[in-house]
Amino acid sequence: MSSSPESQDPEYLRLTRIPMGRETAWVKPDRQVSYGHVLYAAGTLECAPADVVSRLTALGFADIELPDGPLPLTVDPVDALLIKEEAYNLSWLGLGKPVSLRHVLAAAGRTGRSPAYAARRLTDFGYAVPAGHPLPETPDTRDIVLIRRERGGNGEWLDWGAEVPAHHVLSAAGELGYSPHTAAKRLVGLGIRLPYAPEPGDERILRYGTGHRAWAARYSSVPSGHILDVARETGSPQAAIVARLAELGCGVDAPVPDAPEADDFVLLSHELDGRAPWLPVNRAVGVQLRHILRASLVTGRTPADVTERLAALGHGPHAHAKVPAVADPEDIRLLETVDRSFLDNVHLEHVLRSASLTGRSPADVAARLTGLGYRLPDEVEYPEVRSTAAVAA
Repeated sequence: MSSSPESQDPEYLRLTRIPMGRETAWVKPDRQVSYGHVLYAAGTLECAPADVVSRLTALGFADIELPDGPLPLTVDPVDALLIKEEAYNLSWLGLGKPVSLRHVLAAAGRTGRSPAYAARRLTDFGYAVPAGHPLPETPDTRDIVLIRRERGGNGEWLDWGAEVPAHHVLSAAGELGYSPHTAAKRLVGLGIRLPYAPEPGDERILRYGTGHRAWAARYSSVPSGHILDVARETGSPQAAIVARLAELGCGVDAPVPDAPEADDFVLLSHELDGRAPWLPVNRAVGVQLRHILRASLVTGRTPADVTERLAALGHGPHAHAKVPAVADPEDIRLLETVDRSFLDNVHLEHVLRSASLTGRSPADVAARLTGLGYRLPDEVEYPEVRSTAAVAA
């Protein structure tokens, strides 16, 4: 700090060196004093902005940025933070340009105020907040994420009255981990234009999972079982649900039957209980053979019949899979120990692991996996005896 007489004057220090967290708002006589500094000084020192201007002028500060209209009579210390710019270094919002939506939302989030309050207060201070854009009266720190154009962010933000595609809603909601319907309503409240009007029924249509993956997301397809479930619950036609999902930016992963069969809900449910979570289409390795056999036991249909129906619903098995004529619980138990798909080779270590877990001999395991369509390329002679651990068990 300079050792000039001015720098030792307590009045000078109070007005020109104002702490702000880890930073300090400071000004010099040979530079313009920003209007933001005036307001922040008034809020911090609990005096009128006009008093700050008079005292700075008396201290030799000739160039002070001021609005065209009258100065506010008082400034709340928290409200003074509304003027702080979102930047790496401490800077203040300038008077010479319209205030961006990003600034309003960032300032509201930083101070715990609602967007509507932040916009009104900035207008009261003399800043040019564009008129005709109603904002929410409730605070939400997530607003700033909703208006970022691309996830990961390159500093591009939506501004007043911008229009976004449906996938923007899905991406923002996915990043925030909440309902796309909630995100859509908030975006509309922020004045952002969507290609659709949010409807109450969207909440149910968009929710098909559990936990942090509960909602439909960008680049994901909604399971057909979910469509049937919503139709069953709401009475809406499947075609109408699919059409609404398309408007919301979502696709469906498989054909949806117009008239589902009685067992379709069971066949399409991951746990074979007719409820979510629903079976997703796996176009790489197909539906698991274990699922087909379990479904056969649950429904009483033959594995071939189950396979045919699942294929009609878009869930066919891999081309290498050999579906047995009868569902054997021992096959299901064996398949539960196999962590290889039909795209992978099953090697000696995998056979030995399955033999240990099932109590079957390696030779028996190898023969059965081959019979189910797995590829075992190792030219080895598998033992006919079970492991000692398996025999003891």
